Amino acid sequence: MFPESYTELPGIYTFRGNHLRTAPAYGTFHTKTLELASSWTFQTNSHHKWGGGAGWTGQPSIVKWDQDMLEMMNVYKEFKKKDNLVEVIYGSLDGSVYFLDLETGKKTRDSIYIGGPIKGSVTIDPRGYPLLYVGQGIPDHSPIGYRIFSLLNGEMLHFIEGIDSKAYRKWGAFDGSALINRETDQLIIAGENGLFYKITLHTQFDKEARTILVEPKTVKWSYQIDGNPYQGIENSVSIYKNIAYFADNGGSVIALDLQDMQPIFALPKTDDTDATIVIEPEQDIPMIYTGTEVDHQGSKGNALIRKIHGLTGKVMWKTDYPAYSIPDVNGGVLATPIIGKNDISELVIFSIARYNTLQSGLLVALNKETGEEIWKRELDHYAWSSPIDVYSEEGTSYIVQAESAGNIHFIEGSSGKILDTIHLNSNIEATPAIYENKIVVANRGGEIHCVVIQ
Repeated sequence: MFPESYTELPGIYTFRGNHLRTAPAYGTFHTKTLELASSWTFQTNSHHKWGGGAGWTGQPSIVKWDQDMLEMMNVYKEFKKKDNLVEVIYGSLDGSVYFLDLETGKKTRDSIYIGGPIKGSVTIDPRGYPLLYVGQGIPDHSPIGYRIFSLLNGEMLHFIEGIDSKAYRKWGAFDGSALINRETDQLIIAGENGLFYKITLHTQFDKEARTILVEPKTVKWSYQIDGNPYQGIENSVSIYKNIAYFADNGGSVIALDLQDMQPIFALPKTDDTDATIVIEPEQDIPMIYTGTEVDHQGSKGNALIRKIHGLTGKVMWKTDYPAYSIPDVNGGVLATPIIGKNDISELVIFSIARYNTLQSGLLVALNKETGEEIWKRELDHYAWSSPIDVYSEEGTSYIVQAESAGNIHFIEGSSGKILDTIHLNSNIEATPAIYENKIVVANRGGEIHCVVIQ
């Protein structure tokens, strides 16, 4: 069973913050002028083909380490002495993981070089252990797969080979962001090879000796669905108690019991689904929300949005929106939706790429109970970047939406009204993470930005 609370530590430790994938921001901010201002910019290196910065999904982790842990790690001396260091940990398309001071944007330690581009989002151990989990998106300069690193010294502790004889698909990328069960010492991840992994880490962390080791024992689960020839899981697995949820490149939605590794349901194919499923319990029943791309449909089709009963697979409601697509840059739902809270607790909010035209997009708020459209905001430029819900100290909701022209919009959650916009130079595919009033996101132009909500 996954614990109800993913972590008890301050920060963002995995894609969308928790096992339900519903906590993309940590903390609140004090309402002032409701404007966005640039705080700092960091320039990454550049891969010869993929460039730098970050791509989809590309969310950073943001971690506030305790002082004892800082003393153990290979953080530069000036930051070991800094009170309340909050570290940004970012996987880049240039093949490196960067470590930056949230306050200043300065490097806090040497980067870790993977080799091939990192397209997904890193995970940091939610127990506060000095462990980094990171997938590789492209096979270049190193074998493709999933890696675990020690953050004491940057040493690789374990490697999962992506090209696997047990897989039906011979493609070894990992774009999903792992979940760590802090009570059972297990790692959950799925790969584009079509395999699902449940790994008991056997973590050995000795604080006095300042050592950490893992001795993983891996269970692999493969599947085939009648009528769905598409293997590959690009989204991050979501979990409610003992049930894991994911969708694949054919658009089948799968629920898997983690206790006996038996499927609970597997829905028929729809269209490619890369956006991560989000979960909201309703009277102890997990309700899941998911949306498809326009990919296998061709150059034009409909992005299907559904609310699904997480125990039976019954579709509670569905709706669709027209979208365009071109090869390798699909339209439809690539962004993970928002589960509204506080004053928007009745809403689920989706971002739809290439809505109406190839370049434009749509942000739409739907009633969780009925699927009825409550408000919509058409955008001049589409978004692969997932929208983020963030809340003031007073509980008022706001949405941060980055998009393909390099803009970040600050939006009123209850109405969809754009309150402010800041331009960050080039296409933003990556998903931001928010720590209190600081937004961190990278663009495709090789820059990592910190933007402050004032």
